[in-house]
Amino acid sequence: MGVDPGTNIMGYGIIEVKGKSNIEALALGVVMLTKMSDHSAKLKRIFERTLALIDQYHPDEMAVEAPFFGKNVQSMLKLGRAQGVVMAAALYRDIPIIEYAPRKVKKAITGNGAASKEQVAAIIESTLKTKIESKYMDATDGLAVALCHHYQNGNNLSSGNGTGGKNWDAFIKANPDRVAKK
Repeated sequence: MGVDPGTNIMGYGIIEVKGKSNIEALALGVVMLTKMSDHSAKLKRIFERTLALIDQYHPDEMAVEAPFFGKNVQSMLKLGRAQGVVMAAALYRDIPIIEYAPRKVKKAITGNGAASKEQVAAIIESTLKTKIESKYMDATDGLAVALCHHYQNGNNLSSGNGTGGKNWDAFIKANPDRVAKK
């Protein structure tokens, strides 16, 4: 299970892995919190929804996107609380947690740590052979975190580029379905 915590929108994605390379998207979605004004109520909703997802899908592990470092300290604190609540829900159900920086997630999925949401979504659609509706763009971040974790465990992307340490040209030739078309 991958989660992109947020205080306005929380994205999540759940993948099932059979073998090393057969990956299927089981669920993706968002928890909308924009209509809630009370921060404590948002945190409660994040905790409850995360627990419900864990209880429904029974993930083996949870990968969480770490907050990015911004200039607004209050925003960072709120985002950190949202991440903490997601992690607490996983811990409550004895689910191991792994944290990944946003740039690491983007690099694992696209090969570019500064990739756009659209680029990440295109690669995920190609990799998982599924269509992602634009209303779920935040959910693609959750799926990306889940896939990043899968890759970091040595599945499909050994040595960071999926070629066992070879160059990107070899990766592109070996994985044409993982390269976004312009």
